[in-house]
Formats: sequence, structure tokens, C-alpha cells
Amino acid sequence: MNIQWFPGHMAKTKRMILENIKLVDVVIELLDARIPISSRNPDINEITANKPRVVAFNKSDLADADKNRIWKEWSISNGIDAVNVNSLTGEGIKELKHRIKTIMKPKLEAAANRGRIRRPIRTIVVGVPNVGKSAFINKISGRAVAITGDKPGVTRNKQWVRINPEIQLMDTPGILWPKFDDELTGIHLAFTGAIKDEIIDVVTLAQKLMEELSVLYPEQLKKRYKLEGIEGKTGASLLEEAGRKRGCLAAGGEVDYHRISNIVLDEFRSAKIGRFTLELPEKRDDIG
Repeated sequence: MNIQWFPGHMAKTKRMILENIKLVDVVIELLDARIPISSRNPDINEITANKPRVVAFNKSDLADADKNRIWKEWSISNGIDAVNVNSLTGEGIKELKHRIKTIMKPKLEAAANRGRIRRPIRTIVVGVPNVGKSAFINKISGRAVAITGDKPGVTRNKQWVRINPEIQLMDTPGILWPKFDDELTGIHLAFTGAIKDEIIDVVTLAQKLMEELSVLYPEQLKKRYKLEGIEGKTGASLLEEAGRKRGCLAAGGEVDYHRISNIVLDEFRSAKIGRFTLELPEKRDDIG
């Protein structure tokens, strides 16, 4: 299942960031806590010119709480400033602001010693589509300044947002990259909605999701869809069984695969099945 999606506005976004990065002091890189590796743009170092960075594992409320701790500890132990963030409740926002100010403290003190007037710290938020940037920006600024939506690609242009007298933030549209070298990366991005459902086969995607969850979180999957047994079953058979249990039937008693596929994907994205993390650092340590 080879998934690729790189609309024209994403190339424009990359150019926009490259043109404005010289104005930025600190980069806030938002990752999806459920897929911290797949939601990381491999071009990020080039795009942000290796500026100081804080990684925010966003949507931590949808991810496995134990795995959230693992990712944060792993990141810090590898010299990566990292914070777990819930953009709905604001959890982690105060810690993130503190990390930004700590990073900039030596530079600001040096400027003050030279007699320069202290200016706000300029930050930029970058991340893939649907990683929750708009909700994050609204929470960190304490007011509704960004348009939110459940579809990728809502933010279209850059905008500067005043967080407080000490911090300014530049918002940018979500950006992917032209080619996924790893097929699993595209699949995981599609699971979370970072890639539009309209360009993929949702039935195949739901089958792959069922298959992966049957290995990683079998009990939650069984409970949600009242499955009899899942060991050794294919994603297709699990999806069919879930469809019958939910009454997603078409004429003649056949399973309405499109309907049950959308249900499964929606319930995964809203954590109704459970709080899941699909990637661990010891399995794929190419972040950082």
C-alpha cells in the first residue's frame, strides 16, 4: 500500500519556512505522540537550519500513557528537549514555555550585557498536517487565533502570534515530504489522518490498522468490537467480523466494508478503541 501525498501548497510552505527561518530563535517541532517517528519530517534539519529545537509530543492524551513516558525519557537521554503536550487541556504547555526560555537564556543575557534592548523570543511551530498545530497555538496563546479542524491542510498561510510579552510564534501550514522511503511511515500517517482519506483506499487502510492493533493492543481491540478471538487472523477477517458485530451490513447480508472501515478509523483517531502508541524508540531510533 504505497501512499504518497504532496500537494503544491506544501512545497510553498517549505519555501516559506526557508525564507523566514533566519528570523526564528527556537523551533517547536510538533510530533504526533502516537507515531513519533512517522510524524517527523526527515527534512526538518534542513528546513529549520539546525536552529535550537523543542520537540512537543502532541495529542499525548490519545497515546499510550506508559509509552509517552518512554518517549520523553528516551528523548531527554539523547539530548533532545522534549515535552508531552495535550493541546485540549493545556497539559505540558507551561513546561514547554519554560524550556524555550531556558534555551534562550544565555543568548538573551549576552545581549543584555552588550546593552541591547530585550526583544521577545521568536519561535516557529512546524509539523505534519493534522498534528494539532492550530489547537496547540490556541492553547499556548490563551485565545482563539488559529483555525482548527479535523481535516489536514486547514492552515494555509503563515501568521505571527503573540504568546506573551516574552514569546512570539510563527504558525505555518502542515508540511509532508515528497516521497516516503518507508511504506509504514505513509500507513501510520494515514491512520492518524495526516493524509486525506480521499486519496487512499480506506478499506485496505482499516484492515492494516486492525492487523497492527491485533498485535500491539489485542485486548482493547477485542473488547471494542466484541471479537471472539484475534490471534493469527488477518486484518480482512477482523474487519469483516467487526462489521458483522456492529451491524454494518449491505443488501443480502454482506458486510458494508466502507462503512465499518470509516468507523474503525474514526474510533482509532478519537481513542474510543483505546490510547495507542504504534512506534517505540528502541524499535526505530531514527528520530533526533
